[in-house]
Amino acid sequence: MTSTTDGYGELRAQLESLTTEAFRPELSEIDRLPTSEIARIMNGEDASVPAAVAAQLPRIAAAIDATAERMARGGRLIYAGAGTAGRLGVLDASECPPTFNTDPDDVVGLIAGGPTAMVTAVEGAEDRKDLAAQDLDALTLTADDTVVGISASGRTPYAVGAVEHARARGALTIGLSCNADSALADAAEHGIEVVVGPELLTGSTRLKAGTAQKLVLNMLSTITMIRLGKTYGNLMVDVRASNEKLRARSRRIVALATGAGDAEIEAALAATDGEVKNAILTLLGSVDGPTAARLLTESDGHLRAALENSRTE
Repeated sequence: MTSTTDGYGELRAQLESLTTEAFRPELSEIDRLPTSEIARIMNGEDASVPAAVAAQLPRIAAAIDATAERMARGGRLIYAGAGTAGRLGVLDASECPPTFNTDPDDVVGLIAGGPTAMVTAVEGAEDRKDLAAQDLDALTLTADDTVVGISASGRTPYAVGAVEHARARGALTIGLSCNADSALADAAEHGIEVVVGPELLTGSTRLKAGTAQKLVLNMLSTITMIRLGKTYGNLMVDVRASNEKLRARSRRIVALATGAGDAEIEAALAATDGEVKNAILTLLGSVDGPTAARLLTESDGHLRAALENSRTE
């Protein structure tokens, strides 16, 4: 009786209805199997994830196009989630500045409970929609922003609350979950439900569900950046050379894009303050550093368009 009156009976019923929480009796003695067999089973489970993602590709593509359209107007991409889902969002956001030379404020990861929750669980934070609203209000949302709620179950109050609050403020909303007919997808303009099935360990959604979420977030950020002109073909021409490895990669990217020799590459980078995209434009467009910078500004950073315009200089 107590479990019903204090709300846990209802919550337990909700969890039992979720595919991600389903119990698999055929794996009930997995702890008795040889390690190699457990690894084989787990590997087979993981192999099923890409097909589940593929089933959602039209929805993913539509969400990306809508996101890129808003970011081209100055909007931001904001992830919001709790636990593993929140950490995956923070991870994806943190990779964008070094990979695409974005401002740290352009792609933001919010996790229920704040930065501390990245390494230590913050009790109860995921259960509060109001915390999501507070976190988003601190960012001063605009209609050009995109908010992506991430939740394996599709019911996490923090993620659902983030999407509901963002939509009420006029922002674009995306709901990424791993259960069909989820509250999160229902709350968002773009619902993406990657149904990967029950986990190897009952309810451990850092496994297949986490892998699925990572794959979709890779697509959301990477393809959005491609649409925004952050790449030239499959080259990361906006890479930020912040360490020795990235400085070496920058020179290799210029070489792959232009076929130029080392001396020419060094001269081009010196003339453009180390900006890879600008250096490529000086070499392929036969323009100087300041002209390359102007052409890229006029083309909103799209190198192919700047190259076309360089032919009229």
